[in-house]
Amino acid sequence: MTVGFVMLAHTALDRAAQVARHLAAHGCPVAIHVDRRTPMAEFRGLEQRISEEPLITLLPRIACDWGTWSLVSATRRGAAALLDRHPEIGHVFLMSGACLPIKPVPELLAFLKRHQGTDFIESVTIRDVPWTQGGLSEERFTLSFPFAWKRQKRLFDIWVDLQRKIGRRRRMPEALKPHMGSQWWCLSRETLTKIRSDPNRVAVDRYFRRVWIPDESYYQTMVRRFGHRIESMSLTLSKFDFQGKPHLFYDDHLSLLRTSNEFFARKIWRGASGLYDAFLTPRPAGEVPEPPVTATEIDRVFAAALKRRTEGRQGLLSAARFPDPGYDMTPTAAPYSVFHGFSELFEDFPGWIAEALGSTAHGHLFAPDRAEFAQGAHGGPGGLSTSAALRNYNPESFLKNLIWSTRGEHQSFLYGPGDCSGISELLASDSNAYVAAVSGTWALPLLRSGRAIADIRPEAARLQKREAKHLLRLRERQTRARVRLWTLAEFVADPALPLQVIIDDFSVPGAQHLTQMPRLKPMEGLAGFLQELRNAGMSPHTAGDIPEIDRTHTAERIGRGRERGRR
Repeated sequence: MTVGFVMLAHTALDRAAQVARHLAAHGCPVAIHVDRRTPMAEFRGLEQRISEEPLITLLPRIACDWGTWSLVSATRRGAAALLDRHPEIGHVFLMSGACLPIKPVPELLAFLKRHQGTDFIESVTIRDVPWTQGGLSEERFTLSFPFAWKRQKRLFDIWVDLQRKIGRRRRMPEALKPHMGSQWWCLSRETLTKIRSDPNRVAVDRYFRRVWIPDESYYQTMVRRFGHRIESMSLTLSKFDFQGKPHLFYDDHLSLLRTSNEFFARKIWRGASGLYDAFLTPRPAGEVPEPPVTATEIDRVFAAALKRRTEGRQGLLSAARFPDPGYDMTPTAAPYSVFHGFSELFEDFPGWIAEALGSTAHGHLFAPDRAEFAQGAHGGPGGLSTSAALRNYNPESFLKNLIWSTRGEHQSFLYGPGDCSGISELLASDSNAYVAAVSGTWALPLLRSGRAIADIRPEAARLQKREAKHLLRLRERQTRARVRLWTLAEFVADPALPLQVIIDDFSVPGAQHLTQMPRLKPMEGLAGFLQELRNAGMSPHTAGDIPEIDRTHTAERIGRGRERGRR
């Protein structure tokens, strides 16, 4: 007894011929069906490559469309040709032109000899199928599908919607219960013969001609009626991604494939010469095969590949891979800190951060005129430029590049309402971000400017509006950043509190106490200045309610402002 192979091919016919000759060399008949849409020149090339192989048969060609009856029709023609011409065949193995034997053919023959009369086909009821895509599970059996989805998508969708609206339901022939599974099977001669001689075959064929993707359900259903011993499993290793597309195997999958329990693998990249050479060449005498691994181990490898494909590595993007929203869950590569408003409150705040937290403390990386890197550097990590124009072209990528280039070394920078606002969304959505903000500090540089209130008011309103929008995003429930917020009034009441909270957040709370504060910048006259803004028709609400600090200085400040205003 031997096994015959039905091969469905449409591309890479040189590889298909290479595999077919390998199987024929072990005494296995092969019937190859080539899609009629494959160019004739490629088909002629296949004919020449197998012309001297009596065990290889080329079947009459029909046009095959994915998801249609044509694939089942081509398969049945191949199985019939093998059974009729080769009475020594005990099993028929369905494969594609992109399949590759990953175990020696004699092992497969010995395995099937031990399991004579057994059908190896994945066959489960539709309620137990987790992999169907597009909402067509039971409906693939109750609706009709006369249009090819890949070539006639619009007609396909219109016809499906129309049938749903009128409540159409087709009836399956009696004695059949719909089952589904992988289209790559290995069936016994006895079962295939019973399916071919089914007295109800005309009605069954008429029904399945309009089923959606019948190559995943026709044999899977018929075997449940005529099969004697069924092993609901495939002897072909095939893996699919979250979109239902098959994974490709490359040369670097050699070790993984050698440890698989399956006899064939699909889908092999046509350029994987290492795989074809390794599996189509006899192993050296005495070489010990690698021990097989469980399906769970292989699934874990593919699960990791899926995670890497959809999520990538934290903070790393390439020109070829910008994930859709929702996939790139953590946009940066490492934790970092943002200090909003602190440069207006303290002298040399970056220096204090560097000493207190051990962080690389930058200035205002998103300042309007330039990026202020740590210690006044003329360029940043990873070759980042100080140019505001280059940075503002894509502020989020600027920050991601900075964090990626310095992963393993904590980064922090200053921020304020006058800075480029293009990173607000990134900061709020990034679980790596730590944001400490004192709102209302935009008022301090304006206070110290000595300019007239009439001149200051438009700028104050603009800065407060930008700050309020930024802080509103940080306060949203879906914010993933760790955020600490104080108003300027809360800071004035206890200037040491925010600094102690920051230290506690970066260590075990209470393990380190604030021993040295950075020097405060002057704030005399602040309460009066804010009142002047209110008198001018603006509400400095982000600053909070600040009590008078020094009425003498405030009076002098107001007097000077009014004097310049009269001039």
